[in-house]
Amino acid sequence: MKKKRKDEPIIREQPVTYDDYAAMPDDGNRYEIIDGVLEMMSPGPMTIHQAVSGELEFLLMQSCRSEYVIFDAPLDVILSRTTVLQPDIIMIHRSRLEIVKKHGVEGSPDLVVEILSPSTRKRDKVVKAAAYAKHQVPEYWLVDPEARTLEQYRLDGERYELARTYIEDARVSSDKLPCVSFVLGEILNEADGLNFPT
Repeated sequence: MKKKRKDEPIIREQPVTYDDYAAMPDDGNRYEIIDGVLEMMSPGPMTIHQAVSGELEFLLMQSCRSEYVIFDAPLDVILSRTTVLQPDIIMIHRSRLEIVKKHGVEGSPDLVVEILSPSTRKRDKVVKAAAYAKHQVPEYWLVDPEARTLEQYRLDGERYELARTYIEDARVSSDKLPCVSFVLGEILNEADGLNFPT
């Protein structure tokens, strides 16, 4: 019998639905479903990940909260019966608040942001990007604290096209989200200033 690797993510026979997921007992772990496959998420994010996420959410709140509601993880974004994800940050225009339910978001946000970590890089850039595109999330950002970049993807049919890669001194903006305006370095420098010991 093949021994399961410790890092092997699939923990249930597929397909798993949102109803199956919602009925699971709380075991202290976080899970996502992509196309009916239930996967355990990585251990809690590193402090730099959380610092960057918090700073970005703070700046988005300052400029966008009159037009958008902004949420951060953990929050279930139910894209379909068999795809449930927990993005780091999402924005939903206030004209679409009907998709915000007590148990999570049922539908596609206007913006999804993932902060890359070494353990999530491939999944965020490939697997989750494909899922967000399939379910018509119009804009997707990947923030890489290590490379100090923000990749801005825009939906083109059922796939994303890289619209722009922002570096530290660049001001981030979006045609689809006109309230967005911040310098990427502000977020990264603030997170760096916390001086986390290794």
